Amino acid sequence: MAEAILQIFRGDAQGGAPQECRVPLAPGMVVLDALHYVQAHQLPDLAVRWNCKAGRCGSCSAEVNGRPRLTCKTRMDALPLDKPVTIFPMKSFPLIKDLVTDVSWNFRVNKTIPPFQPRPGADWKIHQRDVDRVQEFRKCIECFLCQNVCHVLRDHDKMEQFGGPRFFVRVAALEMHPLDGASRAALLRKELGIGLCNITKCCTEVCPEDIHITDNAIIPLKERVVDEFYDPLLMLVRKIRGAKQLPS
Repeated sequence: MAEAILQIFRGDAQGGAPQECRVPLAPGMVVLDALHYVQAHQLPDLAVRWNCKAGRCGSCSAEVNGRPRLTCKTRMDALPLDKPVTIFPMKSFPLIKDLVTDVSWNFRVNKTIPPFQPRPGADWKIHQRDVDRVQEFRKCIECFLCQNVCHVLRDHDKMEQFGGPRFFVRVAALEMHPLDGASRAALLRKELGIGLCNITKCCTEVCPEDIHITDNAIIPLKERVVDEFYDPLLMLVRKIRGAKQLPS
């Protein structure tokens, strides 16, 4: 029976190293299947996070051969097996144990985003083109692969200044909703730091739901921030309005 050699990271926040394991290949096997085999036959204490095994929960994120992937959607026969398959935890988040990382920071960022706020007196008839525009963003399964591959978070550790692609997608779903009346431009500019994104499109490349994060979410949101805070005509209008509000 054909075998695959896996190099699986073992360790915790204090350090660790990859451990080599051999797994017999089976038709249709995915990386998560291989990890389950290792748990069952070689390393019963291997820490792996997963839930649905159907590519819907986003729990089984890891770095396979250096690329952020869902292990339940990554087929073994799609990987080069003439050399060991490396399986490491996501680098952008604090390591708990083995392949399990602490992604709770993402949920704290999520709480800072104002929810849907319908415009007063809005007509609740929505054109299909408007439904289609925001429906793409609703496909996000919060696997946080886009957060992991983003160099602002991964390489520069800007978690205090930058929200990351996942939350630009969430803001886009709200801002581009035809019935939403709130403006989140100030939040994008300051707390979420959208100006730090330099449009590398790496987040789009790893998205398992094929969301066009850069083109359809980040770039339009950047344009809204520029219009709101850097358009000279709007700046003049705000200056005039501010002058009128000064006490005489």
